[in-house]
Amino acid sequence: MHKAGRAMAALGALLLTVTACGGQSGEAGGDGQIRITLVQGLAGEEFYETMACGAKAKAKELGVTLDVQGPQKFDPTLQTPIVNSVVASKPSAMLIAPTDVKAMIAPLTQAKQQDIKIILVDTVVEDPSIGLSRISTDNLKGGAAAAKALSEQIGGKGKVLVISTDPGVSTVDARIKGFEEEVKANHPGITYLGVQYSHNDVTEASKIVNAALAKDSDLAGIFAANLNSATGAGSALQQAGKLGQVKMVGFDAGPAQVKQLKDGVVQALIAQLPGDIGAKGVEQAVAAVRGQQVTPSIPTDATIVTAANVDQPEVQKVLYKAGC
Repeated sequence: MHKAGRAMAALGALLLTVTACGGQSGEAGGDGQIRITLVQGLAGEEFYETMACGAKAKAKELGVTLDVQGPQKFDPTLQTPIVNSVVASKPSAMLIAPTDVKAMIAPLTQAKQQDIKIILVDTVVEDPSIGLSRISTDNLKGGAAAAKALSEQIGGKGKVLVISTDPGVSTVDARIKGFEEEVKANHPGITYLGVQYSHNDVTEASKIVNAALAKDSDLAGIFAANLNSATGAGSALQQAGKLGQVKMVGFDAGPAQVKQLKDGVVQALIAQLPGDIGAKGVEQAVAAVRGQQVTPSIPTDATIVTAANVDQPEVQKVLYKAGC
């Protein structure tokens, strides 16, 4: 819908633009083009690349412009300057996976003050006023599913360890909470050894597992709460000759995890739907820019991937990819 009060000449130019773009422009700026920037949590990681692919496909479908940026580490000190640069470029909207629930509030508040429509994808911040829509996997439910799957693998008893990224990342915090609550409520035979943090570093995750095996030689299971934690943990189990002895459930389904699944390093994967998150993010951003109704919270599904179903066509669709 066009804004009232435009000069006739501007309105005429706008109508020409609408005709050329199939009615997809109008509320975005001087050239009438809706411009959206996706700020990933980590550039190059398959989860976020799959999210970008979903966002790009939806942007093309809707006739809007999409730019994708991201830090080289999942780190608010690296993501903040990217956000500041995006704000300076004044896009119509920003999709962002915040790398910290507290540290990213200030830069995103500045973006909000510039009337950039903010859509949170995957992760969130503690300030509920930031993010016209929040789109994420139901991570609490996903963590509980991981606990059930791991309990089944270890026969309902034994010592289990959780490896996560860093405290303060909303998604993995929810997975840990879901895992812990499920274990406490329904799996009395499991001895929970707590959570250790890999800082999203494959090598650090490997070191954690090596140390855990040295301390608890009877370790029964591991829940790796994200992609890099699972990759590092799997490498350590492989090197220690513990494949098949220590069971592991991983969260996410990138190429490295799928290979681990087929090789017997992990016994199950909880695959999110990052492509759907990216696509829905673009839809909500466009609606916000156009002044249409926006859905405040959109949970997305997860799929349990095992060696038995990984080659099925419907499961193949949910596996992550390195590029579009």
